[in-house]
Amino acid sequence: MPNPDILARVVIALGGNALQSKESDGTADAQLKVVKETCELLAELSAEGYEMAIVHGNGPQVGRILLSSETAKDVVPPMPLEVCGSMSQGYIGYHVQQALKHDLAKRGLSYPVVTMVTQTIVDKEDPSFKEPTKPIGPFYTEQEANDLVAQRGYEMREDKARGGWRRVVASPKPQKIVEIEAVKQLWDSTIVICAGGGGIPVIENADGTLEGVAAVIDKDFGAELLAEEVDADILLILTEVEKVAINFGTPQQQDLDHLTLAEAAQYCEAGQFGKGSMLPKVEACMKFVRSYPSKRAIITSLSKAKEALAGNTGTVFTY
Repeated sequence: MPNPDILARVVIALGGNALQSKESDGTADAQLKVVKETCELLAELSAEGYEMAIVHGNGPQVGRILLSSETAKDVVPPMPLEVCGSMSQGYIGYHVQQALKHDLAKRGLSYPVVTMVTQTIVDKEDPSFKEPTKPIGPFYTEQEANDLVAQRGYEMREDKARGGWRRVVASPKPQKIVEIEAVKQLWDSTIVICAGGGGIPVIENADGTLEGVAAVIDKDFGAELLAEEVDADILLILTEVEKVAINFGTPQQQDLDHLTLAEAAQYCEAGQFGKGSMLPKVEACMKFVRSYPSKRAIITSLSKAKEALAGNTGTVFTY
């Protein structure tokens, strides 16, 4: 039974490793296998008494969907990037809600799990449209990356920490979750999977209509905005590492148990965190605790989520 002493509202941001293994072939079956393992851990948190909403990344998935669409352009019209983003929300959400519902039932928990296709308003003048930084799709060799630049006009960037090249697209900051009132109404009775991939990026026109734009919002900033909107107690960002580190990947690597806003800002300024990987996670945590000084933001690995929530590991951000 859920622990009545916990009763914390948590927004959980799932990184790519929670949805797809690097060693897998990227098929739907392979991804579902990873998601099932992830949902066992999420169900355990729910059984402990944590109320949660789930935000997931979609970089590899939306990139594959877009690549498939562009490859088949001579047969069917290619879909724009934001439409591919909505497709990724649907199929990733389907995997998560199916697996999570099953694991909740094994623990005697019967409440609903739903996926909400979510739009997120961004500023059409956001500087990221001129300087893309968000990696999407699979990793490529340098030669493959050069070929894609020549053949498709992609902008490619090397990820030295993870060994490969990836396509990068604009990643504007989220300003408003369009469907937030529906999320709030469902919160007390339902686990909602929403703002997948940070939400489908849309701009709001002068007449109030919404229009999709070619971008992918960083899921960590989407999760932070959601955490603010639902008055969450904890923003929990799950990734591949147990703790944030400085001098990552070097003999001088130092794992960090705790970061104040001032310390985090100093490390960001020093370029300690990768733009397409750890930096947005750190910045999202900083934004949350800056807005809510009495609350917590945590970065840790998926397997250590329960321990981190109990205060026993992870990197905790405080004001």
